[in-house]
Amino acid sequence: MASFGWKRKIGEKVSKATSQQFEAEAADDKDLGDDDDTNWVHAAKRRKEILLEDCVRKSKELKDEGANLAENRRYREALVKWDAALQLTPEDATLYEMKSQVLMSLHEMFPAVHAAEMAVQRNPRSWDAWQTLGRAQLGLGEIALAIRSFQVSLHIFPMNPEVWKEDLSWARKLQEQQKATKTELVQALAKGKESIPDYDFESDEIVAVCAAIAEKEKALSAAKTMVIVSASGTVETVTEQDNCPATPDETLFIRAR
Repeated sequence: MASFGWKRKIGEKVSKATSQQFEAEAADDKDLGDDDDTNWVHAAKRRKEILLEDCVRKSKELKDEGANLAENRRYREALVKWDAALQLTPEDATLYEMKSQVLMSLHEMFPAVHAAEMAVQRNPRSWDAWQTLGRAQLGLGEIALAIRSFQVSLHIFPMNPEVWKEDLSWARKLQEQQKATKTELVQALAKGKESIPDYDFESDEIVAVCAAIAEKEKALSAAKTMVIVSASGTVETVTEQDNCPATPDETLFIRAR
């Protein structure tokens, strides 16, 4: 009977050199896999960068096209171009600032203020965005807010003569006129209130007139007037005093009030 023995392990007869070669090839395959992962990540980043570059390039083209249209007073078409550009680059403050200018040219002040506020939010250091916001606010009659916006614009760019000499100066002039108008209105209301006569209902003249009217009413109420129609059809008006004799017999006359 054959004796029992352990089975040989797989690879037991593989030489050491073959084993080392196998391990080296496995390491190469692993490195190659790592390189593939790295290349894939790099390719994805590159594709994203290319996409962003395309968006920026296309947005710039649309911005320039809109600017040319706006210069030719084709404002509605310019807005369409800039809205398309904002879909590609929604953080571009310049697009919002240009859009606000065109909306003011179209006398659409509420959208103009909104667009300028969007520009300021995206780039608070843009002096021209603050200037445009101030002009839009001035178009709405918000003089105090416009003055503040112009002051912020000057704080960013103090040497801007346009904001200093034109925008801020004009806004302050309007503010002074507004204050003067309010003062005149208050004075006119006060003067009108003073012109209303203050009647003294307890004066001697008023009391005398009221007494005379009361006496007349008393005299009229003391005298009673009756219309009497006889049986034959004769109509007679009789004034009855309190101390007068008795009225005719009601069997002979029909009394009509």
